[in-house]
Amino acid sequence: MRAHIRTVVVVALSVGMLAWFLRGANLHEVWAEIQNGRVGLLALALAVTGTTYVFRSLRWQYLLQPLGRPPFSAVFKATVIGFAASTLLPARAGEVVRPYLLARRAGFSATSAFATIILERLLDLITVLLLFGFYLAFYTPAVAAGHSATFAALKSGGLLAALASVGGLAFMMVAAGHPDRLARWALRVERVLPAKMASAVAHLVRTFLEGLAVVRQPRRLAVACLLSLPLWLSIALGIWATSRAFHIEMSYPGAFLMMAVLVVGVAVPTPGAVGGFHKAYQIGAVAFFGVANDRAVGAAVVLHAISFVPVTIAGAIFLAQEGLSLSGIRGLSAPGAPGDAA
Repeated sequence: MRAHIRTVVVVALSVGMLAWFLRGANLHEVWAEIQNGRVGLLALALAVTGTTYVFRSLRWQYLLQPLGRPPFSAVFKATVIGFAASTLLPARAGEVVRPYLLARRAGFSATSAFATIILERLLDLITVLLLFGFYLAFYTPAVAAGHSATFAALKSGGLLAALASVGGLAFMMVAAGHPDRLARWALRVERVLPAKMASAVAHLVRTFLEGLAVVRQPRRLAVACLLSLPLWLSIALGIWATSRAFHIEMSYPGAFLMMAVLVVGVAVPTPGAVGGFHKAYQIGAVAFFGVANDRAVGAAVVLHAISFVPVTIAGAIFLAQEGLSLSGIRGLSAPGAPGDAA
């Protein structure tokens, strides 16, 4: 029953976001804008988007090295399947599916692998905010009339997110440095839980912290941060190429600003960021780049398709090769489903 309620809420949220996105749009004009897109630049955006998964896989493989040395092909397949799952299922299901699939093949703890996913998200946020800060330091957006409050809110939100992400990383560094101590602390829950359950919690804490081993090594952490740069510079290039394909006057650093806006949009918990991604791009294009609404809507639709459709198709192919189905990975993403592979 709870799953059905969640599905209804997700569908309602997706429909509501899309309705908000399309409100006031002339669909005939939107289609005309899409037809006028520059094919060469869209092809570039598509190619660059494909390379982002290579960069993601290389970084994840590096973060996993303290746990083991899985082959790049296995890491890449798990990455693509995970992002496909997040496109098709709500609640970022792929973030659970991805480490479980790789751990099952490589023979290490799924919980430890999941810890590296959380670390990835922190590195992503920090990198996006650094690029956003670079844009603010050297460029000034032509904020459209009536949207100054939007830009002010974006800057304030960016500052808060920066503080939270740095604080989260600092907490991980402290926690990863004392895994046994935290495991002993977790055992104290025996006072309120059965001993067997308390022991399981302590094991979960210990294996999770093992996944943060890279945080205990400053050199490795610095390399992981550096590996995040080509990833997000590629994502920015895809945003820039798509925007220029729609004749939007956006410099390449301007894509750093748009990335910060899109990060807010994809935080909306709908499958494939449907609605939230579209609306975020529309707001950013109209408010900060003076784009007509119908052109912004057309560009948002195409950019979303470039960002999510190819990886979903590739993920479906890899799923078939693994002998899995969408219903199967939905079960893997259920609370408590993965467990530990080792």
